Amino acid sequence: MRFSVDAHAIGRNLTGNEVYVRNLLKGFAALDQTSDFIAYVSETGSEAYVPQRFQCRRVAGNPFVRLGVDLPRLLREDRPDLIHVQYTAPLNCPVPVVVSVHDVSFLEHPEYFPHTRALQLRYTVKRTVQRAARILCPSEFSAQAVRKAYGLDESNVTVVHNGVSSQFRPISREHAQASLRARLGIPCPYVLMVGDLQPRKNQTGLMEAFEQLIRQHPSLPHHLVLAGQDSWYAARVKQRAAKSAIASRIRFTGFVTDDQLLELYGGCDAFVFPSFYEGFGIPILEAMACGRAVACSNTTAAVEVADGAALVFDPTSTAEMTRALRDLLLDTELRTRMERLGTQRANAFQWNDAAAKTLDIYHAVAELKQSAAKIRPGAVVARR
Repeated sequence: MRFSVDAHAIGRNLTGNEVYVRNLLKGFAALDQTSDFIAYVSETGSEAYVPQRFQCRRVAGNPFVRLGVDLPRLLREDRPDLIHVQYTAPLNCPVPVVVSVHDVSFLEHPEYFPHTRALQLRYTVKRTVQRAARILCPSEFSAQAVRKAYGLDESNVTVVHNGVSSQFRPISREHAQASLRARLGIPCPYVLMVGDLQPRKNQTGLMEAFEQLIRQHPSLPHHLVLAGQDSWYAARVKQRAAKSAIASRIRFTGFVTDDQLLELYGGCDAFVFPSFYEGFGIPILEAMACGRAVACSNTTAAVEVADGAALVFDPTSTAEMTRALRDLLLDTELRTRMERLGTQRANAFQWNDAAAKTLDIYHAVAELKQSAAKIRPGAVVARR
């Protein structure tokens, strides 16, 4: 078998999409020693994140060139049994498509996107889903949303949970804090949130809750650290922070490396994830795997991922979010219990499990393709 993967996200700081494809490729290398794999990459140096025995082929970073020219040409040359993409398949695709649709927030909440981006996703994802041999979703929530949005039955949509990378593990809080002070100037102690600065991540709501927490408990020494790269919405988030009565306690890190992210999780007293909408919520599991207590939204897939191992709150309620933060920071016994439950929960999500299930789907799609190819030459043509 020969499988190809659109891996253009590698090296482009595309956060969740990059985490997903990098860990799947690593899992494929560990589990399948016989199939050929081709990774289509676009960034210089991205080959370093692709397993050595996999072939890398370069495609343009420009999505119009990549999807309209490069991938169709390379697929005709490489003749794989399928291509696996995230959200959008190439035009004039000559092979079966397996597509991962992590969520349909662009349909349900287009206000979370620049207008043109929402329109583009509305068109390209629909086209891809309609022609896909199989659709993968990371949660039951996303699978149900995709089936409803595109009128699909259960047979074409498969839930394959994401995992948490083995690099995320418990480390010394004191050591992490000392390193963060030296490398990033992060003040301690702190509460952490991880996510790009965009509307659905709800950093502004978290800042309001944190401000209320400090107002109610002025003896708390904590800062709020917001880790994530800027987006089109970043200026609004930072303007809100600048106007806060506790602006000096709010710190933005920008994009961070994997090593820095491990230390940020390891050094925090609690992790909070106030997102309005998630197709999965990998940072929840990463924080849990690092042994940190988590508070998160009780909506969409976040509550499905947390599953009783986190304090949950209504992300539209400042009072509920403030209460969750207060309980984690002031109740040591509760925080210790949530740390233990979170570690157990994170252990249930392994990237090798996700890779194994994805490979099963690859083989099923490829075998159907090969069966159809064998039948076609000898097919009986009806004559009138």
